[in-house]
Amino acid sequence: MIKATDVQKRFGAITAVDRVSFSVEKGEVLGFLGPNGAGKSTTMRMITGFLPLSGGKITIGNCDIEEDPVGAKQLFGYLPENAPAYQDMSVIGFLNFAAAIRGLSGKAKADAVARAVKICHLESVTHQTIDTLSKGYRHRVCFAQAILHDPPVLILDEPTDGLDPNQKHEMRELIREMGRNKAIIVSTHILEEVEAICTRVIIIDKGHLVFNGTPRELLDRAPRKTRLSLVLTGVSGADAAAALGKLPNATGVEVREEKAGRTELLLCSAAPADEFAADVKKFLDEHRWNFIELHAEPGKLDEVFRALTTPDSPAGKEAK
Repeated sequence: MIKATDVQKRFGAITAVDRVSFSVEKGEVLGFLGPNGAGKSTTMRMITGFLPLSGGKITIGNCDIEEDPVGAKQLFGYLPENAPAYQDMSVIGFLNFAAAIRGLSGKAKADAVARAVKICHLESVTHQTIDTLSKGYRHRVCFAQAILHDPPVLILDEPTDGLDPNQKHEMRELIREMGRNKAIIVSTHILEEVEAICTRVIIIDKGHLVFNGTPRELLDRAPRKTRLSLVLTGVSGADAAAALGKLPNATGVEVREEKAGRTELLLCSAAPADEFAADVKKFLDEHRWNFIELHAEPGKLDEVFRALTTPDSPAGKEAK
């Protein structure tokens, strides 16, 4: 449904996006990640037709975004960053206006607006002007205009920015549900969002694509192969860290919390989790240290993200 091939964007002597290629199929929710200045927003603007390409090609469905921009834009709904809308319009007035621009009229327009209002839970604010709404409701209104024409493609830029935890949950559930039969790109800097809703992830850095794969494959690149969480009682954090740090396979020990006789530690190792956990358990038994928790933790996306987007990092060099 979306295909980018060797996409480039230059601003004078500066190359903001350099030969980036990827595709999004129906039924996929693609997380689009990158640090500030990486070229992520520029790529999003080229996909949606707001910026011309300096090279390469982007198609939405079978429509080239530059050769057939109207045909391409009929196929997607777009939620821009910061959810812009006409502030002096009422919610219902804005949605009717957006539906008319999309070519809807009569009963089809009324049904489309009613459906979007219901999906986005806007019933209580339909007659308020947009400038009186909270940030969360403004996001819902802008999301509603994006789905009015029931497009096969959704392009969402920071869709949960500024939402409270309940609103984030609702938005993520909505995206996950729609992702079953649409192609969706979600540009975000919130890594937990990737785990919550995305079926695939791409990361762009300095204009280059440095990762393209599933969230599981991204986690598999975590720099620390094994992380054990250990909770002890009756042992000080300093003593525990000093002793456990001398284990043959230990590469690091961090005291996470220490209070009321309870010490929580993070143990890191390059050894397999079961092997390192067995070493730790043997040590605890030998020293008769009481523990109430010992388990392996998965890698963290933020660690992988930093590795892939930090200059000269081994992971970044390997990915590129």
